[in-house]
Amino acid sequence: MVVVTVATLAVAAAASLFMAWSIGAGSSGSTPFAPAVGANAISVMRAGLVVGVLGLLGAVLQGANVTEAVGTELIGGVTLTAGAAIVALVTAAVLVAIGVFAGYPIATAFTVTGAVVGVGLAMGGDPAWPKYAEILTLWVLTPFVGGGVAYGVARTLIGDALPERLLTAGLAGVVGAIVANVGFAVLGPEGEQASIASALGPGLGVGAGVGIGTVTLAVAALVALAVYADLGRDREGAQRRFLLAMGGLVAFSAGGSQVGLAIGPLVPIFSDVGVPLWALLVGGGAGLLAGSWTGAPRMIKALAQDYASMGPRRSISALIPSFAIAQIAVAFGIPVSFNEIIVSAIVGAGYAAGDAGVSRAKMGYTVFAWIASLVGSLVLGFGVYSAVQFVL
Repeated sequence: MVVVTVATLAVAAAASLFMAWSIGAGSSGSTPFAPAVGANAISVMRAGLVVGVLGLLGAVLQGANVTEAVGTELIGGVTLTAGAAIVALVTAAVLVAIGVFAGYPIATAFTVTGAVVGVGLAMGGDPAWPKYAEILTLWVLTPFVGGGVAYGVARTLIGDALPERLLTAGLAGVVGAIVANVGFAVLGPEGEQASIASALGPGLGVGAGVGIGTVTLAVAALVALAVYADLGRDREGAQRRFLLAMGGLVAFSAGGSQVGLAIGPLVPIFSDVGVPLWALLVGGGAGLLAGSWTGAPRMIKALAQDYASMGPRRSISALIPSFAIAQIAVAFGIPVSFNEIIVSAIVGAGYAAGDAGVSRAKMGYTVFAWIASLVGSLVLGFGVYSAVQFVL
């Protein structure tokens, strides 16, 4: 009996690592630096290497919220078994891997969510309608908000209404304000996260709310001033550095969001045998890193070149809303598709300069793949688990 249990857990862990590799190759590993590659700010291979390391850090420092949501909040009335986790992870990973090798960015969050819900329903679980409402709201709003903000920022940067140097520095300040309020595991008490602002603000002696606001404004001002000074010395070089910094932030956020899709189904079964969540996060992050290093370059090229022609300003415009949406998803524990976030932002920024080479056909196929991956993974998860249970 013990041997069977250990073997089952080993298979579940292998399925999770396969899922993590697929995510690293096709979502968290390919999307963050795609705009930077499209703007010729970094090479494809170097982008794959850097995003892997940053994704690992994001997984460990920010991955708990989404991981717990995927593992325990998508279905009610039942707890995922090892067999159910294996079916869900393998189903989702196969679909994502097909997308990687076909050159189409399958939405990982859609496939994992669909597969987990499918096997959960097959187990006799109840739909978690409130959580589904949160998830679907973010999924539906993401293309419009992300693409719309990217379009607006790019149009402003391209136009002459405001000085480009001042506007870019102001955008950097907004990013700094977001960073000051991002939660990190190392700043909070055990089992919780805290931001730079919430960790330092109360210590200023002016009240918690005022202190947090003060730290936020201070970080925003420092970042804005640094970027403003850098632009004055070397405009093109400063744009590239800002773009790479944004790619790094998005890569970090991708790790924090996407690792939960790989290891979330393992939480119920491994917690019963005493495996801590941080160990699962490290393992999932390592899988993301491996996928980024070995499989991401193909998808980076597809995203960077096939959807729209991107210069530094349009790339910056795409990454700012992508970072903000990703952090909102992490904070609320909502599984979100980075492919959906980045592709929508790239297309929005591309349209800011006419159509800037936006491929409508490619976009149409991608949207179809997103919808098909959600429906297909749900049906396959339900069907495969039901068939396995029938045979056994």
